[in-house]
Amino acid sequence: MIIKKDKEINSKKYVDLMGTVGTMGTHMVTHPAVGAGAGYFLDDWLGTKPWLFIICLLLGIVAGFRAVYVDTRKIMRNQDKQDAERYGRED
Repeated sequence: MIIKKDKEINSKKYVDLMGTVGTMGTHMVTHPAVGAGAGYFLDDWLGTKPWLFIICLLLGIVAGFRAVYVDTRKIMRNQDKQDAERYGRED
């Protein structure tokens, strides 16, 4: 857990956690934006409007959700490891 028994915050772990959580929101914005931009320029270049735009946008949305999922799993693994150390469990 991030907060120690005497309610002091472990600053390095807290900052790492907040950094990871902060990037999760940017994943949901940047991945679809990059996908849409790439699809737009590919459509313009190849003359396939609007198909590559739609496909790349959907791929960007999927990539954004996947990045959030990976970050969430990382946070959960770290939390499980800290709980095991604190309470002596081997789950």
